[in-house]
Amino acid sequence: MLHKKTLDFAVRIVNFYKYLTNDKKEYVISKQILRSGTSIGANVRESKNAQTDPDYLSKMNIALKEADETLYWLEVLFHSEIITEEEYKSLENDLKEIIAILVSIVKKLKEKK
Repeated sequence: MLHKKTLDFAVRIVNFYKYLTNDKKEYVISKQILRSGTSIGANVRESKNAQTDPDYLSKMNIALKEADETLYWLEVLFHSEIITEEEYKSLENDLKEIIAILVSIVKKLKEKK
């Protein structure tokens, strides 16, 4: 489930990046959100091949950090009035769902230690 959600979100971020660069002519923050937004799923994918529990936890922690960074860049775009509230809310909802799942996973793994 998380793998699919993060892949779908990465595709949305790629399309969002295209929109930001082509329609809004925004090149700096769009590159940042592209990197962090696609990194979430990349780290979740890497976690499938973790060699140890600490390695798995590390990948999930990195994915969580990247998700939080993506939320930050999304907020910057919204508060700078580069994107609309509707565009912001749409991506924010998906991202907050992913963050909640990652927080739950990380908490469970830390409690397991």
